[in-house]
Amino acid sequence: MKGIADIRAKISRANELMGRELPRRFYRSVFRGNYPGTVRQQLAVVVNNLILHVHPTRVYQRSIKAKTTFGLGLICFYLFIIEWITGVFLMFYYEPSTGAAYGRILDLHYTITFGRVMRNLHRWAAEAMVVAVVLHMCRVFYTGAYKPPREFNWVLGVVLLLLTLALSFTGYLLPWDQLSFWAVTVGTNIVSYAPVLGLKLRFLLLGGDTVGSDALLRFYTLHVIAIPALAALIINYHIWRVIKDGGLAHPQASEEKAPQLQRTEGVILTFPRVVYIELLVFVVLMVGLLAASLLFDAPLEEEANPLRPSNPSKAPWYFLGLQELVSYSAFWGGVMVPTVLTAFLLLLPYADRRPDGVGVWFARERTGMIVLWTVILIGIIVTTVIGVYLRGPNWNFYWPWQGWPGPH
Repeated sequence: MKGIADIRAKISRANELMGRELPRRFYRSVFRGNYPGTVRQQLAVVVNNLILHVHPTRVYQRSIKAKTTFGLGLICFYLFIIEWITGVFLMFYYEPSTGAAYGRILDLHYTITFGRVMRNLHRWAAEAMVVAVVLHMCRVFYTGAYKPPREFNWVLGVVLLLLTLALSFTGYLLPWDQLSFWAVTVGTNIVSYAPVLGLKLRFLLLGGDTVGSDALLRFYTLHVIAIPALAALIINYHIWRVIKDGGLAHPQASEEKAPQLQRTEGVILTFPRVVYIELLVFVVLMVGLLAASLLFDAPLEEEANPLRPSNPSKAPWYFLGLQELVSYSAFWGGVMVPTVLTAFLLLLPYADRRPDGVGVWFARERTGMIVLWTVILIGIIVTTVIGVYLRGPNWNFYWPWQGWPGPH
């Protein structure tokens, strides 16, 4: 029995050594020089690296737990990078003209090597980015992470949400098929309901009164140059502000509990643990997106025909809630709801400045604000689902049990 115990002890010790040595061996296989084993060397890796220098040298151990943030902010950043890389690939083959755009999309789908996968990857990453940004904002809200000193970073997040929607919307038209043509037609019509500047803004977007060659060129320019450049600058500033505002929000401990908190949720070095976790998140995200891109093709209908409207014509799915409201009241759906909702998001951190519940999921001290946010979120989800599944021909409302015409 003693011999078996000794063998097990040796195996356990070998596994422990292997667990410590494996990262070092991998590092040496990729990079020249010794693995940064001392604290000073690990700090230097973060400070002196072109990419890693945007990280703090140390983070709270609580910050890297999955249940703290679910990695949503990091996922949003990765999706933006994926969009940028795949977008550059697609630009080599795309031509922003009404006579050639649809044919180039068909070439990408059937002729160009990896063109189909790249287009699918670009489309599904764009859809995932909209969802991830919304979920990231929900996480920040439900943990009270928008409160001082992080108020302005929340405002930057709201701006990034709007830019994400703008990126997705401007890219929606580029395939120049029936789905994209009429979706953008409906979407820009919603814009026109804004007071005073609505019609002028719609004219500015389209370069005229209808969706045509000028609109395609303007959407292409906004999609590949203007909006990505602005988003990249704000993302960089947003990340920098996270560090300067004290890192991720964490609950403030009382003086009695501070020593215990320090022991259980102290700080750790960013390298190597945080860096390896970030790499793992990227690998998992890429595997998921590639699987989706190989299994499901991005939607593509017949070439756009201004003389044959879709029935019903629908805006992109993230605007279907507004479209549903516009069908009942143009003033409320096109003006009041988006204006009030945007103003609420921008003013929220300056109106709710109580320090209670910061860094805590669903803190009891914030029950009122949590209920309000949840009601708004449910309203957006319900109207969007109605717009996707329950709208029948000729803009008539159909309950599911009355017959479901299905999305067009």
